[in-house]
Amino acid sequence: MGVQQDLEQVTLQETELRLPRFDEQIAWELGTRLRSMAIERGLGIVIDVRRFGQPLFYTALAVTTPDNPEWVRRKSNVVARYHRSSYGMGLTLQVKGQTLEQRGHATADFAAHGGAFPVHVDGAGILGCITVSGLPQRADHELVVEALCAHLGKDYAALKLGPEEN
Repeated sequence: MGVQQDLEQVTLQETELRLPRFDEQIAWELGTRLRSMAIERGLGIVIDVRRFGQPLFYTALAVTTPDNPEWVRRKSNVVARYHRSSYGMGLTLQVKGQTLEQRGHATADFAAHGGAFPVHVDGAGILGCITVSGLPQRADHELVVEALCAHLGKDYAALKLGPEEN
């Protein structure tokens, strides 16, 4: 799947994967679902679920490094600033031939790499994000999408990204 096709599918994901509500319990459920998925698959990831400015769930699994929480912070900053998934923002910049640095954002604080997905609550807007770090960026993004689909009872097969182009 090419960049443009991924971008169109990510936009659909961002439209479809909205929560009816978001609180500490929902954050816990999403975080533990992601943790269970990672353990079952043997993935070494960091998981962070937050309202902006307030961490609600965090875990770091085996083989993660001190770099992973930094990636979480930087990807989460992209969602907070642009209200888009970090992967969607990265694809948008790629299509436009731009970088975050050209938009005035330091790479020390922002990363338009996949893995942070907005928590969009119906009637309230984007209140936070769910972030995964430790896999290739497309896989980080898709793990969050898969967990949100399971939580919301949505068909992941209809929303997942297509095969990656080589």
